[in-house]
Amino acid sequence: MVAMLDKLATERRNERTMRLDDMTIEEFLLVMNEEDQTIPHIIKEELSAIAEVTKCAIGSFKQGGRLIYLGAGTSGRLGILDAAECVPTFGVSSDMVVGLIAGGERALIKAVEGAEDSKDLAINDLKALHLSEKDTVVGIAASGRTPYVIGGLDYAREVGATTAALSCNKGSTISDHAEYKIEVETGPEVLTGSTRLKAGTAQKLVLNMISTASMIGIGKVYQNLMVDVQPTNEKLEVRAKRMIAEATGVDEQTAARYFDSSGGHVKTAIVMILADVPHAEAVERLERANGFVRDAL
Repeated sequence: MVAMLDKLATERRNERTMRLDDMTIEEFLLVMNEEDQTIPHIIKEELSAIAEVTKCAIGSFKQGGRLIYLGAGTSGRLGILDAAECVPTFGVSSDMVVGLIAGGERALIKAVEGAEDSKDLAINDLKALHLSEKDTVVGIAASGRTPYVIGGLDYAREVGATTAALSCNKGSTISDHAEYKIEVETGPEVLTGSTRLKAGTAQKLVLNMISTASMIGIGKVYQNLMVDVQPTNEKLEVRAKRMIAEATGVDEQTAARYFDSSGGHVKTAIVMILADVPHAEAVERLERANGFVRDAL
């Protein structure tokens, strides 16, 4: 096991921080910042792979399937974070993008010993979701070798779901257990083996891409506005009204009036204004356009 870890780029020692304990705070922060700046450039090399996985997620959504993230520790927490943010941002149900973590909810705040080493736990978690061939499962592991993720990906393939692996090492083990692979090799951490740092940042950036691009692909965005946002509090209601004004060019008072007459539905209000149609027709147009505002105009 030790020999296997030694071969991983994420486990090697960073030559720039061999005297980490002897650096000033300013010196350390400068090195850490410079190391972090390498991440977007590394991700750029994987954009084609990220695009393929995104297309799979869009395909799943269009047939009533889900995007499911699967990981342990930091990787699992990042998947859950990305999934949770899709609900308020894009107005989707909480079961459309799902995050699973080895050890369940209690693992979000405290390590659950041995959970990441169990393939069966992942199988049970996916069975509890009634995984189907319509779903896309993305296994996330910085090391690329987490048994929980491997077990989940293998089960997902048995079911017929689309599978993808996101790791931070080239030639990772989990890549061999998925149809699609995203390998963002972030290299040695400033603190050896602490993959919540560069590897975690890289994973967060990739998940941002997949979820945002896939939501754009199913009509959750108009221009660069999150027009399916749910105005569940005062801040979001103000944002919704501002989006109506920005998308249509009307003043704030007019936007507020259409916000109310549309039942607080930003997309409907925009179509009502730009197509100059009543509420019922705007709703009908959006239904025919599968939620794409531009196609409803």
